Amino acid sequence: MADVITVSLVEDGTRLMRWFMRKFPSMPNREFFKLCRGGQIRVNSARVDSNRILRAGDAVRIPPTVAGYAKRENRKKTETGAAFSMSDLEVLRKSIIYNDADIVVFNKPAGLAVQGGTGIRKSVDKMAAAMFPYDKISLVHRLDRDTSGLLVVAKNQMAAQKLSAAFQSKTAYKEYLALLNGSVSSAEGVIDNYIARGQVFPDATRIDGGAGQRPQHAITEYRVLSNVGNSLCWILFSPKTGRTHQLRIHSAYSLHAPIVGDDLYGVDKKIDDGMATILATNKLFLFAYKLTFHHPRTNKLMTLRAGVPDFMKSVMQFLELQLPE
Repeated sequence: MADVITVSLVEDGTRLMRWFMRKFPSMPNREFFKLCRGGQIRVNSARVDSNRILRAGDAVRIPPTVAGYAKRENRKKTETGAAFSMSDLEVLRKSIIYNDADIVVFNKPAGLAVQGGTGIRKSVDKMAAAMFPYDKISLVHRLDRDTSGLLVVAKNQMAAQKLSAAFQSKTAYKEYLALLNGSVSSAEGVIDNYIARGQVFPDATRIDGGAGQRPQHAITEYRVLSNVGNSLCWILFSPKTGRTHQLRIHSAYSLHAPIVGDDLYGVDKKIDDGMATILATNKLFLFAYKLTFHHPRTNKLMTLRAGVPDFMKSVMQFLELQLPE
């Protein structure tokens, strides 16, 4: 007698073949295709092909003849040995704003690391690999752990190569929204200098010590959206280079107004007493709001925008801050 399995929320967006082979990993591909053609594998009682995209709640008919191809799967683990929970994966799944066979785009929550490593229990790359076990997950750009917003991840080698090249050549680019602790007098401008070790330099002069390390060229365009008195500045950043902590360093040392919630570069500047209660949060007010790139397979120009996280949205509403046009 045929069995029926309901597609879970975490499995939403998976192709039928990948979903099926995950459940029955020892079944030959030819057997799967044969069962599809014969109508023995069905979704919601209807005949389907192998490329059908499954949605949460879909009912997949499982022929009794495939039971022998199933085997117990090992739980996905991080490098520390701690298994991902279903709730962890569900939080990440809910952050997906675009997904197809080549890429997945997340609206990454603040506080979630992008890349796994020593001492990191949860990260986007490891969790995405668990979510899409039959894809080759590759990071093509980064966001700081404390930065929220748009992150595109490649699901195969072709997409990884094309997107990595696009971000390196700046044919793919990001725009960020930030709330700064201080005011910025110029309505717009370009910050063009060199950064290293959390400092800015006017040129690439060699730094004493540090094994001959040289500062890296960093360019950021900005546009002030509004100033809240002399206390806060709502600003749009368009980085033209991708240096570590570039926007945080440029805010603190070039604009002299660190990003609210920056406990690395903003610790020496006290938030105005009148705003302290409103901004009571341990999160960084830096958000990757807009992402523009050419799709690696179709070459179609894509522009994606993400919903502002709740901790920023409430402050925006109180201070009557607007999104850019």
